[in-house]
Amino acid sequence: MSWYLLFAAGLFEIAWAIGLEYSEGFTEPVPTAGTVVALVASMLLLAKAVEQLPVGTAYAVWTGIGAVGTALLGIALFDEPATASRLGFIGVIVVGIVGLHAVST
Repeated sequence: MSWYLLFAAGLFEIAWAIGLEYSEGFTEPVPTAGTVVALVASMLLLAKAVEQLPVGTAYAVWTGIGAVGTALLGIALFDEPATASRLGFIGVIVVGIVGLHAVST
């Protein structure tokens, strides 16, 4: 169950990171509120996950999910570059996340 909570925390991390772009420096009320809600949800789920998982592993996976998701959505939503090297390094992060899960169970 902790891994599911951690995955959900990672998804909320993506949401708040993307929300930062839409909040326009916290000047847009609705995106700002969504960003804050996603941030709080992410932290609460991460805190719950680390009750059962090693904090170092959980934190690395949480940030990895957030980094991969945010980078991919940056490409899709904000026309950020999708170079082969960038996608390759995103893939390396995914391998790290999968590897941490594999050695932690």
